[in-house]
Amino acid sequence: MDAFYASVEQRDNPALKGKPVIVGSPPTQRGVVAAASYEARKFGVRSAMPSVTAGRLCPKGVFVRPRMEAYRNESHEIMGIVQEFVGELIQQVSVDEAYMDVSAQHQAATADESLELARPLARQIKAAIHKRRGLTATIGIAPNKLLAKLASDFQKPDGLTLIGDSEKMAFLKPLPVRSLHGVGKVTEENLHRAGIQTVGDLRNYAGDLRALVGSWGTELKRFAFGEDDRALELGDEVKSISSENTFLRDTDDRPTLRACLKEQSEDVASSLAKRRLAAHTVQVKIRYGDFTSLTRQISLEEPLTDAKEIYRLGCWLLARERLVNRPLRLIGLGVSGLAEARASQLRLPFGS
Repeated sequence: MDAFYASVEQRDNPALKGKPVIVGSPPTQRGVVAAASYEARKFGVRSAMPSVTAGRLCPKGVFVRPRMEAYRNESHEIMGIVQEFVGELIQQVSVDEAYMDVSAQHQAATADESLELARPLARQIKAAIHKRRGLTATIGIAPNKLLAKLASDFQKPDGLTLIGDSEKMAFLKPLPVRSLHGVGKVTEENLHRAGIQTVGDLRNYAGDLRALVGSWGTELKRFAFGEDDRALELGDEVKSISSENTFLRDTDDRPTLRACLKEQSEDVASSLAKRRLAAHTVQVKIRYGDFTSLTRQISLEEPLTDAKEIYRLGCWLLARERLVNRPLRLIGLGVSGLAEARASQLRLPFGS
Protein backbone atom coordinates (compact mmCIF):
# COMPACT_ATOMS: atom_id res chain seq x y z
CA MET A 1 0.00 0.00 0.00
CA ASP A 2 1.10 3.59 -0.64
CA ALA A 3 1.80 5.76 2.47
CA PHE A 4 -0.81 3.60 4.15
CA TYR A 5 -1.64 5.39 7.42
CA ALA A 6 -1.61 8.83 5.82
CA SER A 7 -3.59 7.66 2.78
CA VAL A 8 -6.32 6.28 5.04
CA GLU A 9 -6.50 9.66 6.78
CA GLN A 10 -6.67 11.53 3.46
CA ARG A 11 -9.40 9.23 2.20
CA ASP A 12 -11.48 9.53 5.36
CA ASN A 13 -11.06 13.31 5.46
CA PRO A 14 -11.07 14.72 1.90
CA ALA A 15 -9.93 18.10 3.24
CA LEU A 16 -6.51 16.48 3.79
CA LYS A 17 -6.01 15.42 0.18
CA GLY A 18 -2.93 16.97 -1.39
CA LYS A 19 -1.70 18.26 1.96
CA PRO A 20 1.42 17.22 3.87
CA VAL A 21 -0.21 14.89 6.39
CA ILE A 22 1.90 13.76 9.34
CA VAL A 23 0.41 10.95 11.44
CA GLY A 24 1.63 11.41 14.99
CA SER A 25 1.59 13.70 18.00
CA PRO A 26 1.57 17.45 17.28
CA PRO A 27 4.93 19.26 17.40
CA THR A 28 3.85 21.15 20.51
CA GLN A 29 3.83 17.88 22.44
CA ARG A 30 6.47 15.27 23.12
CA GLY A 31 5.85 12.72 20.38
CA VAL A 32 7.07 10.99 17.25
CA VAL A 33 5.94 10.57 13.66
CA ALA A 34 4.14 7.30 12.94
CA ALA A 35 3.77 7.95 9.19
CA ALA A 36 3.93 10.72 6.61
CA SER A 37 2.16 11.34 3.31
CA TYR A 38 4.18 11.72 0.13
CA GLU A 39 3.59 15.47 0.33
CA ALA A 40 5.22 15.55 3.77
CA ARG A 41 8.07 13.24 2.76
CA LYS A 42 9.21 15.85 0.23
CA PHE A 43 10.21 17.99 3.22
CA GLY A 44 12.29 15.19 4.74
CA VAL A 45 9.67 14.02 7.24
CA ARG A 46 9.97 10.32 8.04
CA SER A 47 8.64 7.71 10.40
CA ALA A 48 10.10 7.64 13.96
CA MET A 49 11.23 11.26 13.70
CA PRO A 50 10.45 13.49 16.72
CA SER A 51 7.30 15.49 16.02
CA VAL A 52 9.06 18.75 16.86
CA THR A 53 11.63 18.02 14.14
CA ALA A 54 8.89 17.20 11.64
CA GLY A 55 7.15 20.46 12.49
CA ARG A 56 10.35 22.38 11.88
CA LEU A 57 11.00 20.67 8.53
CA CYS A 58 7.40 20.99 7.37
CA PRO A 59 5.82 24.09 8.99
CA LYS A 60 2.57 23.63 7.06
CA GLY A 61 2.29 19.95 7.92
CA VAL A 62 -1.11 18.76 9.13
CA PHE A 63 -0.64 16.56 12.20
CA VAL A 64 -3.21 13.80 12.74
CA ARG A 65 -3.21 11.43 15.70
CA PRO A 66 -2.80 7.74 14.75
CA ARG A 67 -5.89 5.50 14.59
CA MET A 68 -4.28 2.09 14.76
CA GLU A 69 -7.56 0.20 14.98
CA ALA A 70 -8.74 1.88 11.77
CA TYR A 71 -5.52 0.90 9.99
CA ARG A 72 -5.79 -2.71 11.17
CA ASN A 73 -9.41 -2.91 10.01
CA GLU A 74 -8.44 -1.44 6.65
CA SER A 75 -5.64 -3.98 6.32
CA HIS A 76 -8.11 -6.80 6.95
CA GLU A 77 -10.41 -5.52 4.19
CA ILE A 78 -7.55 -5.15 1.69
CA MET A 79 -6.12 -8.60 2.35
CA GLY A 80 -9.62 -10.00 1.89
CA ILE A 81 -9.79 -8.43 -1.56
CA VAL A 82 -6.41 -9.90 -2.47
CA GLN A 83 -7.54 -13.36 -1.35
CA GLU A 84 -10.50 -13.16 -3.72
CA PHE A 85 -8.03 -13.06 -6.60
CA VAL A 86 -5.22 -15.35 -5.46
CA GLY A 87 -6.67 -17.70 -2.83
CA GLU A 88 -4.70 -18.70 0.25
CA LEU A 89 -1.16 -18.44 -1.14
CA ILE A 90 -0.49 -15.13 0.62
CA GLN A 91 2.27 -14.25 3.06
CA GLN A 92 1.28 -11.06 4.84
CA VAL A 93 4.49 -9.45 6.08
CA SER A 94 3.08 -6.27 7.65
CA VAL A 95 -0.16 -4.35 8.02
CA ASP A 96 0.15 -3.03 4.44
CA GLU A 97 2.35 -5.52 2.60
CA ALA A 98 2.10 -9.10 1.33
CA TYR A 99 3.57 -11.59 -1.11
CA MET A 100 1.33 -13.60 -3.44
CA ASP A 101 2.33 -16.77 -5.31
CA VAL A 102 0.39 -17.00 -8.57
CA SER A 103 2.79 -19.26 -10.44
CA ALA A 104 0.25 -22.11 -10.59
CA GLN A 105 -2.22 -19.81 -12.35
CA HIS A 106 0.21 -18.57 -14.98
CA GLN A 107 2.34 -21.12 -16.79
CA ALA A 108 3.80 -20.49 -20.22
CA ALA A 109 6.67 -21.51 -22.50
CA THR A 110 9.19 -19.19 -20.88
CA ALA A 111 9.57 -17.61 -17.45
CA ASP A 112 9.22 -14.07 -18.80
CA GLU A 113 6.03 -14.98 -20.69
CA SER A 114 4.63 -16.45 -17.49
CA LEU A 115 5.33 -13.20 -15.64
CA GLU A 116 3.64 -11.17 -18.36
CA LEU A 117 0.47 -13.20 -17.80
CA ALA A 118 0.48 -11.99 -14.18
CA ARG A 119 0.34 -8.34 -15.22
CA PRO A 120 -3.44 -8.27 -15.93
CA LEU A 121 -4.08 -9.93 -12.55
CA ALA A 122 -2.00 -7.26 -10.80
CA ARG A 123 -3.98 -4.53 -12.57
CA GLN A 124 -7.24 -6.16 -11.47
CA ILE A 125 -6.11 -6.29 -7.84
CA LYS A 126 -5.02 -2.65 -7.92
CA ALA A 127 -8.30 -1.60 -9.51
CA ALA A 128 -10.39 -3.55 -6.99
CA ILE A 129 -8.56 -2.02 -4.03
CA HIS A 130 -8.98 1.46 -5.47
CA LYS A 131 -12.64 1.02 -6.32
CA ARG A 132 -13.72 -0.67 -3.08
CA ARG A 133 -11.38 0.95 -0.56
CA GLY A 134 -10.44 4.26 -2.21
CA LEU A 135 -6.70 3.61 -1.79
CA THR A 136 -3.80 2.96 -4.14
CA ALA A 137 -1.37 0.06 -4.07
CA THR A 138 1.94 -0.55 -5.82
CA ILE A 139 2.64 -4.08 -7.05
CA GLY A 140 5.85 -5.74 -8.15
CA ILE A 141 5.92 -8.84 -10.37
CA ALA A 142 9.04 -11.01 -10.50
CA PRO A 143 10.27 -14.62 -10.42
CA ASN A 144 11.13 -14.50 -6.70
CA LYS A 145 10.53 -12.60 -3.45
CA LEU A 146 13.74 -10.58 -3.59
CA LEU A 147 12.96 -9.06 -6.98
CA ALA A 148 9.22 -8.72 -6.35
CA LYS A 149 9.94 -6.64 -3.26
CA LEU A 150 12.35 -4.39 -5.15
CA ALA A 151 9.80 -4.03 -7.95
CA SER A 152 7.07 -3.04 -5.48
CA ASP A 153 9.28 -0.20 -4.18
CA PHE A 154 10.24 1.02 -7.61
CA GLN A 155 7.42 3.21 -8.95
CA LYS A 156 5.49 4.38 -5.92
CA PRO A 157 2.80 5.55 -5.61
CA ASP A 158 0.22 3.58 -7.64
CA GLY A 159 2.87 1.74 -9.62
CA LEU A 160 3.22 -1.61 -11.34
CA THR A 161 6.67 -2.93 -12.23
CA LEU A 162 7.69 -6.26 -13.73
CA ILE A 163 11.26 -7.55 -13.48
CA GLY A 164 11.82 -10.53 -15.74
CA ASP A 165 14.72 -13.00 -15.76
CA SER A 166 16.17 -11.27 -18.80
CA GLU A 167 16.08 -7.86 -17.08
CA LYS A 168 17.14 -8.64 -13.52
CA MET A 169 20.90 -8.26 -13.98
CA ALA A 170 20.62 -4.81 -15.53
CA PHE A 171 17.99 -3.75 -12.97
CA LEU A 172 20.09 -4.78 -9.97
CA LYS A 173 23.49 -3.54 -11.12
CA PRO A 174 23.22 0.18 -10.15
CA LEU A 175 21.24 -0.27 -6.95
CA PRO A 176 22.92 0.49 -3.61
CA VAL A 177 23.80 -2.66 -1.64
CA ARG A 178 21.41 -1.48 1.11
CA SER A 179 18.57 -2.28 -1.31
CA LEU A 180 19.13 -6.02 -0.97
CA HIS A 181 17.03 -7.98 1.49
CA GLY A 182 18.75 -8.28 4.86
CA VAL A 183 21.44 -5.64 4.32
CA GLY A 184 21.22 -3.32 7.31
CA LYS A 185 23.35 -0.44 8.47
CA VAL A 186 26.20 -2.51 9.94
CA THR A 187 26.43 -4.84 6.92
CA GLU A 188 26.32 -1.85 4.59
CA GLU A 189 29.21 -0.21 6.45
CA ASN A 190 31.28 -3.41 6.26
CA LEU A 191 30.66 -3.67 2.52
CA HIS A 192 31.45 0.01 1.93
CA ARG A 193 34.79 -0.37 3.70
CA ALA A 194 35.63 -3.08 1.17
CA GLY A 195 34.75 -0.72 -1.70
CA ILE A 196 31.37 -2.35 -2.39
CA GLN A 197 28.83 0.39 -3.01
CA THR A 198 26.39 -1.10 -5.51
CA VAL A 199 24.92 -4.50 -6.27
CA GLY A 200 27.16 -4.56 -9.34
CA ASP A 201 30.21 -4.09 -7.11
CA LEU A 202 28.99 -6.93 -4.91
CA ARG A 203 28.51 -9.18 -7.94
CA ASN A 204 32.07 -8.48 -9.14
CA TYR A 205 33.77 -8.73 -5.74
CA ALA A 206 36.57 -11.28 -6.07
CA GLY A 207 37.22 -11.75 -2.35
CA ASP A 208 35.48 -13.99 0.15
CA LEU A 209 32.31 -12.22 1.30
CA ARG A 210 32.25 -14.39 4.41
CA ALA A 211 35.16 -12.35 5.74
CA LEU A 212 32.89 -9.27 5.58
CA VAL A 213 29.42 -10.57 6.49
CA GLY A 214 30.00 -14.03 7.93
CA SER A 215 28.24 -17.19 6.77
CA TRP A 216 25.55 -15.10 5.06
CA GLY A 217 28.05 -14.16 2.34
CA THR A 218 27.05 -17.02 0.04
CA GLU A 219 23.36 -16.10 0.08
CA LEU A 220 24.13 -12.40 -0.31
CA LYS A 221 26.16 -13.16 -3.43
CA ARG A 222 23.20 -15.07 -4.85
CA PHE A 223 20.96 -12.08 -4.14
CA ALA A 224 23.36 -9.90 -6.15
CA PHE A 225 22.62 -12.12 -9.16
CA GLY A 226 18.86 -11.92 -8.55
CA GLU A 227 18.65 -15.49 -7.27
CA ASP A 228 16.30 -16.23 -4.37
CA ASP A 229 14.63 -19.56 -3.59
CA ARG A 230 12.72 -18.51 -0.47
CA ALA A 231 9.16 -19.82 -0.52
CA LEU A 232 6.13 -18.09 0.99
CA GLU A 233 5.96 -18.55 4.75
CA LEU A 234 2.38 -19.65 5.35
CA GLY A 235 2.76 -21.21 8.80
CA ASP A 236 3.70 -19.88 12.22
CA GLU A 237 6.48 -17.34 12.41
CA VAL A 238 8.20 -15.23 15.03
CA LYS A 239 5.68 -12.67 16.29
CA SER A 240 7.89 -10.60 18.58
CA ILE A 241 11.41 -10.19 19.96
CA SER A 242 12.15 -8.81 23.42
CA SER A 243 14.74 -8.49 26.15
CA GLU A 244 14.10 -8.03 29.88
CA ASN A 245 16.14 -7.42 33.00
CA THR A 246 15.12 -7.99 36.63
CA PHE A 247 17.14 -5.94 39.11
CA LEU A 248 18.57 -7.38 42.31
CA ARG A 249 17.23 -4.26 44.02
CA ASP A 250 14.41 -2.01 42.82
CA THR A 251 15.81 1.11 41.20
CA ASP A 252 14.73 4.37 39.62
CA ASP A 253 18.30 5.50 38.84
CA ARG A 254 18.06 7.02 35.34
CA PRO A 255 21.62 6.19 34.18
CA THR A 256 21.11 2.56 35.24
CA LEU A 257 17.78 2.32 33.42
CA ARG A 258 19.14 3.99 30.28
CA ALA A 259 22.16 1.66 30.23
CA CYS A 260 19.82 -1.31 30.57
CA LEU A 261 17.58 -0.12 27.72
CA LYS A 262 20.61 0.52 25.53
CA GLU A 263 21.87 -3.03 26.02
CA GLN A 264 18.38 -4.42 25.40
CA SER A 265 17.99 -2.40 22.20
CA GLU A 266 21.27 -3.83 20.92
CA ASP A 267 20.12 -7.37 21.76
CA VAL A 268 16.81 -6.84 19.98
CA ALA A 269 18.45 -5.24 16.92
CA SER A 270 20.93 -8.12 16.73
CA SER A 271 18.07 -10.64 16.78
CA LEU A 272 16.28 -8.72 14.04
CA ALA A 273 19.43 -8.69 11.90
CA LYS A 274 19.99 -12.43 12.28
CA ARG A 275 16.45 -13.10 11.05
CA ARG A 276 16.59 -10.36 8.35
CA LEU A 277 13.57 -8.72 9.98
CA ALA A 278 12.38 -5.22 10.80
CA ALA A 279 9.77 -4.11 13.35
CA HIS A 280 6.79 -1.79 13.12
CA THR A 281 6.07 -1.65 16.87
CA VAL A 282 8.32 -0.85 19.84
CA GLN A 283 7.16 -1.75 23.35
CA VAL A 284 8.48 -1.09 26.86
CA LYS A 285 7.54 -3.18 29.88
CA ILE A 286 8.06 -2.23 33.51
CA ARG A 287 7.30 -3.93 36.82
CA TYR A 288 7.23 -2.14 40.16
CA GLY A 289 8.22 -3.51 43.54
CA ASP A 290 4.61 -4.54 44.27
CA PHE A 291 4.67 -6.67 41.07
CA THR A 292 2.33 -4.32 39.19
CA SER A 293 3.31 -4.58 35.50
CA LEU A 294 2.63 -2.10 32.70
CA THR A 295 3.40 -2.09 28.98
CA ARG A 296 3.28 0.79 26.53
CA GLN A 297 3.95 0.74 22.80
CA ILE A 298 4.11 2.80 19.65
CA SER A 299 3.49 1.56 16.08
CA LEU A 300 5.10 3.09 13.01
CA GLU A 301 4.35 2.68 9.33
CA GLU A 302 8.00 2.43 8.29
CA PRO A 303 9.80 -0.51 9.94
CA LEU A 304 12.80 -0.17 12.23
CA THR A 305 16.01 -2.19 12.42
CA ASP A 306 18.46 0.19 14.09
CA ALA A 307 19.33 -0.23 17.79
CA LYS A 308 19.62 3.53 18.29
CA GLU A 309 16.09 4.14 17.01
CA ILE A 310 14.66 1.31 19.12
CA TYR A 311 16.46 2.68 22.18
CA ARG A 312 15.27 6.23 21.52
CA LEU A 313 11.65 5.16 21.19
CA GLY A 314 11.90 3.05 24.33
CA CYS A 315 13.19 6.05 26.30
CA TRP A 316 10.48 8.23 24.79
CA LEU A 317 7.73 5.81 25.85
CA LEU A 318 9.04 5.77 29.42
CA ALA A 319 9.13 9.56 29.52
CA ARG A 320 5.78 10.13 27.80
CA GLU A 321 3.94 7.79 30.15
CA ARG A 322 5.95 8.89 33.22
CA LEU A 323 6.46 5.22 34.07
CA VAL A 324 9.51 5.73 36.27
CA ASN A 325 7.56 7.36 39.09
CA ARG A 326 8.92 4.94 41.66
CA PRO A 327 11.65 2.24 41.73
CA LEU A 328 11.37 -0.56 39.17
CA ARG A 329 11.83 -4.25 39.73
CA LEU A 330 11.99 -5.06 36.02
CA ILE A 331 12.41 -3.26 32.73
CA GLY A 332 12.02 -4.71 29.26
CA LEU A 333 12.19 -3.59 25.65
CA GLY A 334 10.64 -5.43 22.74
CA VAL A 335 9.47 -5.19 19.15
CA SER A 336 6.61 -6.73 17.21
CA GLY A 337 4.77 -6.23 13.95
CA LEU A 338 7.71 -7.99 12.33
CA ALA A 339 8.31 -7.93 8.60
CA GLU A 340 11.15 -8.62 6.23
CA ALA A 341 13.76 -5.87 6.33
CA ARG A 342 12.66 -3.73 3.45
CA ALA A 343 14.68 -2.08 0.74
CA SER A 344 15.00 1.66 0.47
CA GLN A 345 12.55 3.48 -1.79
CA LEU A 346 14.12 3.29 -5.23
CA ARG A 347 14.04 6.05 -7.80
CA LEU A 348 16.25 4.72 -10.57
CA PRO A 349 15.49 4.51 -14.31
CA PHE A 350 14.16 1.06 -15.12
CA GLY A 351 16.78 -1.16 -16.73
CA SER A 352 19.62 1.31 -16.23
